[in-house]
Amino acid sequence: MTLIISPRVHDLGGFQVRRAVPSIQARSVGPFVFVDHMGPAMFEAGRGVDVRPHPHIGLATVTFLWSGRMTHRDTLGSVQDIEPGDVNWMTAGRGIAHSERTPPALREHPHPLHGLQTWVALPRSFEETEPGFFHHAAASLPQQRRDGAWLRIVAGRGYGEESPVRVFADTLYVAIDLDADAQLDLDDGHAQRALYVLEGEAQLDGADIPAQHLIVLDPATRPRLRAKTPLKAMLLGGEPLDAPRHMWWNFVSSSSERIEQAKQDWLDGRFGAVPGESEFIPLPER
Repeated sequence: MTLIISPRVHDLGGFQVRRAVPSIQARSVGPFVFVDHMGPAMFEAGRGVDVRPHPHIGLATVTFLWSGRMTHRDTLGSVQDIEPGDVNWMTAGRGIAHSERTPPALREHPHPLHGLQTWVALPRSFEETEPGFFHHAAASLPQQRRDGAWLRIVAGRGYGEESPVRVFADTLYVAIDLDADAQLDLDDGHAQRALYVLEGEAQLDGADIPAQHLIVLDPATRPRLRAKTPLKAMLLGGEPLDAPRHMWWNFVSSSSERIEQAKQDWLDGRFGAVPGESEFIPLPER
């Protein structure tokens, strides 16, 4: 266990998001260049998440929920609700815009939201690939249940299983739920790995680790995770990036010039419109 990263906390009007990556200590873990922990939150009736249409290039967004529901819309015409345990994978490639909102029916009564949103940098050879959106229902993911542990292979490979989600680089993304006192040896089959503890008290090799923090793991080790209380965590990582990445707002690229082009494309409306949406997020001034 080499590094414990305390996320930056953003309050979005009573709804907290913790950003663990990028940070000064870790610009990336495997192909993951962005790790946001949403919630856990309980919204009052009439309230919810409203992420207005915004653009991406050079990455894939991955959404996974433990509770709640959100509706995804994008410039390809995709409209998809994501439920707990499902995977929404959106390949931005050369450019896409999307929105994410709490469905109207859910806003009629109090409702929870808890999940992770991550960005995976696409390899340089795929940065300008065609955009696409892919939804995978919870039942389609490989799962293992044993000795108080519930593992779901969200994307990539882990614990001898492989997710149906198409990835562009070797990827580790495994949701871990442990009962109190359950133990699990962490998969050691990837070059870079980190563990994010969303909820619960845990130990790694007998040492306490804090909840809602990212623990970057030493390579080629197989630390034992123990749950002192019921635990929710995500094991993530994979092969290192094939080149440094520039990140500005929602844009990721191996080329700073490509970032500048994306800024102008958003200003000029070249990303297209998201059907059913009239709002958008303006280009930040800085």
